[in-house]
Amino acid sequence: MRCSILFTSALSASTVIAAPTWPAFSKSVHMPAQLETMSSWFNALARVVQDGRSSPRAPVCDLSSVKLPESALPPPSAGLYLKHVAVGRGTQNYTCDTSNTSSAPVLFGAVATLFNASCIASSSTCPARRLAALPGPAGGPGPAENKMGPIDYVLSGHHFFTDVTTPFFTLDTTPDSQYGTIPCAKLNQTAAPADAPKGQQGESAVAWLKLRSKDGATGDLQEVYRVGTAGGSSPATCQGMPASFEVQYSAEYWFYAGSKPKYE
Repeated sequence: MRCSILFTSALSASTVIAAPTWPAFSKSVHMPAQLETMSSWFNALARVVQDGRSSPRAPVCDLSSVKLPESALPPPSAGLYLKHVAVGRGTQNYTCDTSNTSSAPVLFGAVATLFNASCIASSSTCPARRLAALPGPAGGPGPAENKMGPIDYVLSGHHFFTDVTTPFFTLDTTPDSQYGTIPCAKLNQTAAPADAPKGQQGESAVAWLKLRSKDGATGDLQEVYRVGTAGGSSPATCQGMPASFEVQYSAEYWFYAGSKPKYE
């Protein structure tokens, strides 16, 4: 059984290249009653979160034995190591030809806020079990305005597009957290698992991706995987849709670099 990381954070954005805005935080969305039944996993998670709350910067955790969730994507290239794991929460952005309502929406980038999940990935006994994704008021699908905010996770950075074909990630958030930046090109994709969580309006999960770096990457970042997705897919056609619209999604982003890590 594949396992995954708790999805966190919320975001609302109106353009594909603007920096994400900070969301309102609804505590009730984060604490559905059913989480109480997951006591052993959630207690371990709470300890990691508490450590993050009391630290002015993200803790450094050993990711050397953490394995990427299994999928049809090619494995990381030889010689790379897992440098960082982040949970992204944001929107997939689409455009529609309103003169042809039978046409399919066209993806026009994405925007997300990224939160540090490295220590959760390294410490969880089941790091790939999805506990929650894009919940509404009762922890299930709900209106788009019911956004899920972070549970005091340390900010990793932001994800947006610099043009229609270049997803960009910046993980340089503070002087103490300089993981690097990476403009990317898509190498491979595979459909999300059949049991991947739906979005707030029942949307299917967007595809899992393998990305490679383009010129200009820093921090020796070379490859990025988008896995553990929830929501984000567009409707099949533009019927009833505006010229541009957003669909909320969550995803795990796994960042691989080319030099050996140093753990504190």
